[in-house]
Amino acid sequence: MSLENQINESIKIAIREKDRTALDALRAIKSQILLLKTNGKTSEISKEQEMGILQRMIKQRKDSHDQFSAQGRSDLAEIEKRQSEVIERFLPNQLSEEELEKEIKSIIAEVRAEDIKDLGKVMKLASKALAGQSDGKSISEISKKLLS
Repeated sequence: MSLENQINESIKIAIREKDRTALDALRAIKSQILLLKTNGKTSEISKEQEMGILQRMIKQRKDSHDQFSAQGRSDLAEIEKRQSEVIERFLPNQLSEEELEKEIKSIIAEVRAEDIKDLGKVMKLASKALAGQSDGKSISEISKKLLS
């Protein structure tokens, strides 16, 4: 089942359950997918693009959660946290730090990276290979650590 179909089914469930927070998050995902389809050169979007959309939306909500928490707005922070949890359901299982390190080591060996100068090559391949399984920040931090 495609991501778009999963979202549509989840929207129906959220409407039936009167879950406003989930419904808002799901409609936001659907909106981003439709925007990408209409702005792109093709009406089909890849899994990689879908994962990118979801990860970007989660990052935005986590950043908003942190800002609202810092301002003492726990009511709004909770909404952002719940929405990010709804969006995370559509991502593949996230890699643990050990699994991520193992994957990045194999990518480093594959591109024959020797030091931090080769970070760009490693990041390009790792970001593509691990899309949806980890965020860019974690990939970058571990890559830098292993190349240093």
